[in-house]
Amino acid sequence: MSSTPHNTLAAPVQVLVVDDDVVSRMMLMHLVDTCGRFEILEAEDGADAWRQLEGGLRPALVFCDLRMPHLSGTDLLVRVKAHPQLAGMPFVLVSAANDGATMSEAAALGADGYVVKPFRVESLRPWLAGLGPAEAPRDSARRLGIDLARLALYLGGLARQLDEAVAGLDALLRDTPSARARLARLQEGCATLGLYTAAARLAQAGEALVQADAEVDMTAQVAAALAEARGAVKRQTAWLEAG
Repeated sequence: MSSTPHNTLAAPVQVLVVDDDVVSRMMLMHLVDTCGRFEILEAEDGADAWRQLEGGLRPALVFCDLRMPHLSGTDLLVRVKAHPQLAGMPFVLVSAANDGATMSEAAALGADGYVVKPFRVESLRPWLAGLGPAEAPRDSARRLGIDLARLALYLGGLARQLDEAVAGLDALLRDTPSARARLARLQEGCATLGLYTAAARLAQAGEALVQADAEVDMTAQVAAALAEARGAVKRQTAWLEAG
């Protein structure tokens, strides 16, 4: 096991990367590293990962290859979801297999997500963004180089865009590419304003739109992501107004 923590005083969130192919593992670790401040841990296969988890390792998120010797990704997933102290840990399978049967099997076994190789940072960022709490309004303003009054205007504008998306949701979902683009813009707005968990939920909803079968009704999932984002904006606005 090795780690690559960022140089920071605060303890970074731990992410475990499991892959028997060292090149794929290094590529995935590098992409995770570009997405934020994380302590990236690695396991060379499912058996190695299970030893670490049994030994007390509790990462905030696991990215695990599907097919590996000794203990496959699905076998590790089954063990994790059956363990009372590990079952709630987000577990994302990664694989070159992109057929519906494999993805359905992963979901049935309890996988929280599925990322198709070759890796793209856009596919990883939704899972990683959700690991961090919302940024304090003053910290957001400082990062953006604006004052609190300007931040309030930005939050108001984002709130209006979210309200419009909710009001026109049925029409929006009739055009998947447009819906995904709209969710991506809202996700970017949330991330820019420090609403990281809301941004992650919108990104996951956008990815789900692409992977869902034509018969699957995505209204509830997208509506839930939009509702969470609206709530995050309202809370941030309230905190800003409170002082």
